[in-house]
Amino acid sequence: MSRDVAIVGIGYTSFRPLSAEVSYKEIMYEAAVKAYHDAGVNPRRDVDSFVTVAEDFIEGTSIFDEYVPDQVGGLLKPNVTIPGEAIHGLATAYMQIASGIADVVAVEAHSKASNVLTMPHVTAYAMDPVLNRPLAANPVFIAGMEMTRYLWASGATREQCAEVVAKNKRNALYNPAAAYGENIEAEDVLNAEMIAYPLTQNDISAHTDGAIVAVLAAEDVARRLSERPIWIRGVGWCNDASSLETRAWGRAIYAEEAGKMAYRMAGIRNPMQEIDFAEIDDCYSYKELQHLEALGFCLFGEAGFLTQEGVTDVGGILPVNVSGGNLGCGHLLDASGLRAVASVVMQLRGEAGPRQLPEVETGLAFGWRGVPTTSGAAVVLSNEGGES
Repeated sequence: MSRDVAIVGIGYTSFRPLSAEVSYKEIMYEAAVKAYHDAGVNPRRDVDSFVTVAEDFIEGTSIFDEYVPDQVGGLLKPNVTIPGEAIHGLATAYMQIASGIADVVAVEAHSKASNVLTMPHVTAYAMDPVLNRPLAANPVFIAGMEMTRYLWASGATREQCAEVVAKNKRNALYNPAAAYGENIEAEDVLNAEMIAYPLTQNDISAHTDGAIVAVLAAEDVARRLSERPIWIRGVGWCNDASSLETRAWGRAIYAEEAGKMAYRMAGIRNPMQEIDFAEIDDCYSYKELQHLEALGFCLFGEAGFLTQEGVTDVGGILPVNVSGGNLGCGHLLDASGLRAVASVVMQLRGEAGPRQLPEVETGLAFGWRGVPTTSGAAVVLSNEGGES
């Protein structure tokens, strides 16, 4: 019988464009120590299993989980590395606990993007090796093509996408961990340097370094460890077509399917009415609009208008990316989804400081692996749940 699972500990570093004075092991250690202190656990004694989210190509070494146990406290314990979006790692930990394999699991994700000198070449290696990779297309160019198609198909405008950037960067000013908080207007976004039409420099989330660790526990353990466990009500994921020729360019099918899976599990029928706020991938400005629609918060073509009307602002009906999102916090590679989860957890605990939303009970976190993938994962979290 499946068991209820909660997040009982969160730890994260600040998110910075450059962290030359520390190694990836040191930022992982910092986040892990904070998470274990928050959860009130000793990793050697209390944590049964450890999950790290990492991609060997980004790390620059193969079999990356060989380099993980020391800094997360997982020596002589089960360790597994998930080469996917960070919420895929969270889902793996959830299943380990729900199935009875483990009672307490730690999930770690990180970015040391500043160490990667040839990021576009590494990212491009994920493209189809026969038909796509020989074209040597920069991933941002592909995002620009997808944005063009999305704007045409949905009726959204560049101005609406620019509003997303201005909103999220302003939100990041209230997040002490964010790297790119800025008080800008949509006009500043539109007038920025054009990188790959219609994407300007400000439409693209810049990379940052950082690490996040979450501690998950089965219901009985969670209630013993924490006075405010945050319950995982639903998880979902989807990997859509891998090649550029066979994917749906105007819609985020991976987000639609991941959302449906998470909603079924959580018993959610109307996300707009049942979810109080969301932290969703905005790696590029248009992606927030596309993902809002794909996740069922509005009909296709409506997200831009909702943004213009202030619906997704901090004081709106559905606050989106109150943390600043990727555009404000910085893009943490595959760790971005766990950063979103951490932001949702802090809101549901009432510990988000100056960016705290009033009376929130349920939040959604969604992560996307980025161009050229069509891979995403979603999780519904609540501060109410579990069996009494």
